[in-house]
Amino acid sequence: MKTLIILSSALFLTGCFDNAETQDKVEDSVQLGQTVFEKNCASCHGKEGQGLVENWKQRQADGNFPAPPVNGTAHAWHHSPAALLNTINNGGIKLGGSMPGFKNQLSEVEKQATLDYIHSLWPEAVQKKYDARFKQ
Repeated sequence: MKTLIILSSALFLTGCFDNAETQDKVEDSVQLGQTVFEKNCASCHGKEGQGLVENWKQRQADGNFPAPPVNGTAHAWHHSPAALLNTINNGGIKLGGSMPGFKNQLSEVEKQATLDYIHSLWPEAVQKKYDARFKQ
């Protein structure tokens, strides 16, 4: 019985340490993502990812759509991580926007960190919906 208690405790504590380490990695990634976002994305998507125009679904005078909000109030959270990475890599010109591609400007770590940061901007309910759909 004593051995069972010791093994159970060890497994429980190991799980706690792994979760803390994972949480630290996520927080580090979000921090890096915020830096990358502020440098490369905020000028079009807004400092807090809120977008810069009221109606992001309406074409501008140049015929392009404005950058949509990425704070959970628009459609970014409806797209898979692969689709979001594709947009970061290849831009949004094919979709009617003017976003340039960052395929050769950002490392894979920076791109993932940017997605982690954007995810952190979303309301908790939106995060949970997204995670249930794409992070199983």
